[in-house]
Amino acid sequence: MADEVVAFVPGHVTGFFSAHPDDDPRVAGSRGAGVTLSEGVTVRVRPATTTTVTLGGDAIGVDPVERVLDALSVTAAVEADTSLPLGAGFGVSGAMALGTALAANGVFDRALSENELVTLAHGADVQSGTGLGDVVAQAHGGVPIRLEPGAPGEGLLDGIPAQTRVEYVTFGELSTEDVLSGDTTRLSEAGSRALSSLVERPTLDRFMFASRRFAREAGLLTDRVEEAIRDVNAVDGAASMAMLGDSVFALGTGLSEAGYDPAVCQSHPSGARLLDDDSAALVADGASPSVPHRE
Repeated sequence: MADEVVAFVPGHVTGFFSAHPDDDPRVAGSRGAGVTLSEGVTVRVRPATTTTVTLGGDAIGVDPVERVLDALSVTAAVEADTSLPLGAGFGVSGAMALGTALAANGVFDRALSENELVTLAHGADVQSGTGLGDVVAQAHGGVPIRLEPGAPGEGLLDGIPAQTRVEYVTFGELSTEDVLSGDTTRLSEAGSRALSSLVERPTLDRFMFASRRFAREAGLLTDRVEEAIRDVNAVDGAASMAMLGDSVFALGTGLSEAGYDPAVCQSHPSGARLLDDDSAALVADGASPSVPHRE
């Protein structure tokens, strides 16, 4: 048993999706596409007599994390840190679940494979109602396209072979659980059309076009998000809504050129990973394990 293990999981912005519930959480999930982010969540796991979870030093209840630990039959102190906003469409809950699974597996020597750990975290996120596809995308990295729903072995992933600068602004939180627990028929129909469009031409431009159309057709746009998208369009940029949050993301410099003061990162070229001792020490000193920004 190790004293502690640290994992890094990239954030994830979903541009569009269709919901595919199932009684089996391994089969349940979503089809759609998004961008993983160089800004993500660092998760540190240590053995403990009782389970505690903190985010940025504050105690927090994160149901997917607790489900992961219960499935592994362990108790642990889980410490997560991120610069990403919580509940705003950046996959923080999924990242915490996946980071916990990866790190706890190492701490407690459970000897599970990557696919088994991703399946565990995906199921925890689905059962908690906090996400349907973030975990599998975050395990993959890049600009993943989820062709079929479900965990590894059930779902099917592809991707857009590209890297890009990503800008985002957040106006507030939206409840993923509230949206996913309601009638998702209109949303899923719009998501299926968007996926067909992207598969026909898997480029970043088509991804952004399909995402904007999805947000409008699914009826998810908030007033502030719609205004920001219009502002970016006015300077010939491309922006859309982060699913599911009151947030806008743009590829390139669209939000900056439209007069906003966005957070800036990059698409992440790879998926979630364990950090070695040197990288973990840098994180402890406040450094980020993420991909350097390219201005």
